[in-house]
Amino acid sequence: MMVLLDVRNLTIHYMTERGVLRAVEDVSFQLEKGETMGLVGESGCGKTSIALAIMRTLPDNVCFSSGELLFDGEDILAIPAERYDQEIRWRKISMVFQGALNSFNPVLRIGFQVAEPLMQSRKISWDKARGEVARLFSMLGLPEETIWRYPHELSGGMKQRAMLAMALILRPKLVILDEPTSALDVSVQTQIMNLLKRLKRDMGLAMIFITHDITLASDICDRISVMYAGELVELGDADDVLTNPLHPYTRKLLAATPRLRGDRPPEYIPGSPPDLVNPPSGCRFHPRCPVMFDRCISVRPPMFSSGRVKVRCLLYG
Repeated sequence: MMVLLDVRNLTIHYMTERGVLRAVEDVSFQLEKGETMGLVGESGCGKTSIALAIMRTLPDNVCFSSGELLFDGEDILAIPAERYDQEIRWRKISMVFQGALNSFNPVLRIGFQVAEPLMQSRKISWDKARGEVARLFSMLGLPEETIWRYPHELSGGMKQRAMLAMALILRPKLVILDEPTSALDVSVQTQIMNLLKRLKRDMGLAMIFITHDITLASDICDRISVMYAGELVELGDADDVLTNPLHPYTRKLLAATPRLRGDRPPEYIPGSPPDLVNPPSGCRFHPRCPVMFDRCISVRPPMFSSGRVKVRCLLYG
C-alpha cells in the first residue's frame, strides 16, 4: 500500500479570552490509499481541528501552527492558498462537516447545491451536471426526484446522503467525515454506516472517520487513533486497539461501552477532561488515570512502540 496522507508533528494553538488554548500537540499519523482511519476521543480533544487543518479552514484565532501535511508526497500547508483551492479542496480532499445537516441553503434545490462544485470546477451547465448528480444519488440510495426537492422536504438520513453526494461529486481520493451519524437515530445510523462501507469497497475511498464512539469506529475503520486532550495517545490496527488496548484511556473508553452479553455494567471515566488553556504537567491523562505513578506528573511521555501499536504512556517506556 502507498501512503496518501502523512501528518507530521502537527501542532495547533488558538488565542482565546482566557489565553492560549493548546488544541493539538505534536500529532503524527499516516493514512494509506483506500484505508479508513478512525480518529476517536472526547469532545474538545482536537479531532476537528486536525480535520480543519487538512482542509485549510482553520478559524482566524489560530495563533500558532506547525508541522507538515504531506498529501501524495506534497506538503499541502506550504502551497499557495489559491492553488490549494483550485487543485486540492473538494477535488482531492473533501469533508462532511459536523452538524452539516443544517448547512444546506433552504431556498435552493438539493440537486443544484450538490452539483454546484461540479459546475464551478468544470465550467459546465446545470443541465450537464444534473446527470452526474442523478448517477451519484442512485449510488447513495436517493430517488432521482430528490434533485428537485428543498432541504426541508428531506429526512435526516436523506440529508446526510445528500451531504455525502456533495463531498463525492468531484471524486476525491480522501473524504473526512466529522461525526457523520451523530444527529441520526440508530436505524438511520446503521444505514449510513453500511453505505460508507460500500463506498469504501466500490470506490476505493480513503476516509478519516471522526467520532467520540469507539465502537462505531470499529465498524468501519482499518486503524484507530485515540486522542486525549490534544494528543495522540494510541495508534494501531483496529483489531489490536480494540482487543488489546494499551493506554489506560483507551481501556476506559472500551470499558464504558455497553455489552450485548455479560453482567458487567459499563464503567465511567472519573473526573473531567483537562483545561487546554492550562493543561496538566507531564502526562495529560494522569489526573484521571487509575495506574498513575510519580513520573507521570512531571514527565511528558513520548510515543513508544509496543508490537504493532504506538502508545503515549510511560508504562511502555
